[in-house]
Amino acid sequence: MAKEAKPVIINIKNRRAGHEYTFLAKYDAGVMLQGTEIKSIREGNVNLTDGYCTFDQRGDLWIHSIRIAPYSLGTYNNHDAMRARKLLLNKRELKQLAGKSVDQGLTIIPLRLFVTDRGFAKIEIALAQGKKLYDKRNDLKEKAQKRDMERM
Repeated sequence: MAKEAKPVIINIKNRRAGHEYTFLAKYDAGVMLQGTEIKSIREGNVNLTDGYCTFDQRGDLWIHSIRIAPYSLGTYNNHDAMRARKLLLNKRELKQLAGKSVDQGLTIIPLRLFVTDRGFAKIEIALAQGKKLYDKRNDLKEKAQKRDMERM
């Protein structure tokens, strides 16, 4: 009797985003991938740190500057690591994001990339506002005070 393989949980996070931004709204979006990109994601070869999203003239949402490394066993048909990828949201969510992102200082950033039970790659994105330096300092102080309280 053969053992069943345990499914590997893919959950790649953008840890720097919480320090740099305040999140106003979060959305789960599908990603249009090509070729060997899903295999590379399952290996965990993704970097979301510098990613951001923009709208094109047709109203589609695209994600830029995320790196999905080329698949290690891929051939000459391997994908481009830094290409822009289209995000899949319904029209209502796209209109909400487009309307809110035109406000000054708001941006759309990726928070986490995960694979669903059905095998689809999804990205959790957030409408975010950049933090000022004093906001970052206050967050660090609060975190340190909370840690000290838990120790006592």
